[in-house]
Amino acid sequence: MAIHKRTELESLLTAIARTGPKQVYLCFGERYLCQRAADQIERSILKQRQGAVYAIDGHTEESDKLLSRLLTFSLLPGIQLYRVTDTRLFLSRTVCSDIWDKAVQAFQENKIERARKQLGSLMNIAAITADTANAFSAIAPDQWQKLFGFSHPGGDLSWADRLAGEMDPGKTGTAVDAGAEKLGQVIEQGFPPDNILILTTENVDKRKKLFTRIKAHGEIIDCSVAGGTSRAARNEQKEVVREMARRTLAEFNKTMDQKAFELLFERVGFYPVAIVSEVEKLALYSDERSRITIEDLDTMVARTREDAVFELTEALGNRDIRRSLIILNHLLIDGVHYLAILASLRNFFRKLLIFRCLQAADTPRWRQGINASEFQNSYLPVLKERGEWADLLKGHPYALFMSFKKARDFSPDGLKHTLSLLLAAEYRLKGTPIPPVIVLEELLLSVIRGTRRK
Repeated sequence: MAIHKRTELESLLTAIARTGPKQVYLCFGERYLCQRAADQIERSILKQRQGAVYAIDGHTEESDKLLSRLLTFSLLPGIQLYRVTDTRLFLSRTVCSDIWDKAVQAFQENKIERARKQLGSLMNIAAITADTANAFSAIAPDQWQKLFGFSHPGGDLSWADRLAGEMDPGKTGTAVDAGAEKLGQVIEQGFPPDNILILTTENVDKRKKLFTRIKAHGEIIDCSVAGGTSRAARNEQKEVVREMARRTLAEFNKTMDQKAFELLFERVGFYPVAIVSEVEKLALYSDERSRITIEDLDTMVARTREDAVFELTEALGNRDIRRSLIILNHLLIDGVHYLAILASLRNFFRKLLIFRCLQAADTPRWRQGINASEFQNSYLPVLKERGEWADLLKGHPYALFMSFKKARDFSPDGLKHTLSLLLAAEYRLKGTPIPPVIVLEELLLSVIRGTRRK
């Protein structure tokens, strides 16, 4: 047995068809990809022999009850497939930091149920019950480190206390390791041949005995995808998007232009569920045409993030509070990450500050009322000869002219103040549980009021 990459799933499905299924499968990593892999394994198994599927929510699973069912010979004919989604059996202190980050992010995005489930996982790891009013805020920093394996996050944790208080005390504080150890022993000993277990989870501690036992006696599918915005991570994410789009299009007997693939990734980002949804929408829209084009994307898929963010910076530059707040809301609804919005604003105001400082130089001298022709033919060439900020001066001359005009409307002190506001907002977004929409709305209001004209 071995750990299979998600891209190797086809060979695993072929093995199921040829020699029959193993009794236990584990899919870990990106949640949607795990669900998709589990779906394919389930279909492949049931294609060999009919049977029944029992769907179990991992956040409410009772390990003893699951073990009892796995060890029982069913009176029903065929395969008895137990599929546990978001199992907690692989949780440990080593993944607590990731779980906490996901809980904070879910709360900030107003995904309360998801935040509650993540907090419930933490409480089970640390054996904390929900029968107290301040389950999290009562934990001292040194005790927090011992319980969860990472430093106390600081700040107001009343939101976590409130969500913990809404949980069933009987569903929290249960020892995860005990259930994992029992299941590991059962996997080693084997259970009735018609009983099959499929587990999915986002986080795993590969050092746990349960993981190594499944690796020895079952099959493990790694559905993880590199996160972040590095070139390697972006390339991997883009390849996953391309693969998912192609598979979805194949179900409709359609293809997509290469440039359309690139544009799809830019517009939707790495959101597997959204990618599949948008591609299905495009396939239905194209009707009898076999190939989907950029024109189809322009019609059916939301405008690019860059366009929307550009509109936001334009609205801020014009000090239009109402329009700025509307565009911000649309960006967040469209799934644009709040830190990506903040980064775009930082780049915009940083560029304005640089242009404003260049205008203060003696050579070339910026003249109020300069027109586009004079800027392109006289001012810009001299500026480029200085060899400073070459990357910022590579754009189209007219676009640069408009940016320089915009910069002239702001004072250097006002722009510096705006950058300090952006930095403060970034600290709040990364270090407090305050919903991002509140932080960003307050930021926009402060920016518009603080960037005074000269």
